[in-house]
Amino acid sequence: MDKVVILLKNSVIIVGKRREKTISWHASAEAFIEGVQFNESLHSLPSGGDTFIPKGVYFFKTHQEADQHRDKCLVRGMAALAASRL
Repeated sequence: MDKVVILLKNSVIIVGKRREKTISWHASAEAFIEGVQFNESLHSLPSGGDTFIPKGVYFFKTHQEADQHRDKCLVRGMAALAASRL
């Protein structure tokens, strides 16, 4: 997720220097610190503390129905956030 892959006429360019972490059964303090920093950076975004989805338990018959609900909540939340900045 740290890499950006660009496809240009049958060639691939990988942008970035980070290497993917190997999955292991033992915790790493370094990986934990990176995770904490990533989480803090997300919460520092203008709407980082809000998912725009009201609390509750939702039951959907299909993934499509769940995706539509998520999209509707995001659109409403983003619109409210934009209106509050005017």
